[in-house]
Amino acid sequence: MTRKNYDIIECIMNYSDSELFQEQNTDFDPSARIEAELASITKKPAHSESNPSSGILTVDVYQTADAIVIKSTIAGATADELDISVTNEMVTIKGSRKMEDKVSAQDYYYQELYWGSFSRSIILPEEIDADNAKALLKNGVLTLRLPKLAKNKNKKLRITS
Repeated sequence: MTRKNYDIIECIMNYSDSELFQEQNTDFDPSARIEAELASITKKPAHSESNPSSGILTVDVYQTADAIVIKSTIAGATADELDISVTNEMVTIKGSRKMEDKVSAQDYYYQELYWGSFSRSIILPEEIDADNAKALLKNGVLTLRLPKLAKNKNKKLRITS
């Protein structure tokens, strides 16, 4: 069964008999109401203003013995379209994806991809060495390698008189 079939079944199940027949209009057509709901489900773009997650990157953040690693899928954007800012406590990734094809809204069956600008700021779990941070974009996956600061590193201070 396809995703579209599941959406249709879910939409039909959301209407109880009492809801379908509570309409005052004698010309009420339950199938027209269901069809209208299905149209709104299948035509709604994933990046609409009503979708608060628009333009937000998904990330994995994990640690190794000597670094914090951040990975994010950034398909559709080139290295030149990305802006990465790194401080000792936070990383911000900004960029944009440009839609290559002009498609009218009524021609879509599904529109789930996000096109346009995006941004994500990540507060790091510990301080990193921002000067030695590295970024790699390969096969649509951005990988940031952020070396941890050595916490137990002692430095002798010279006293001047």
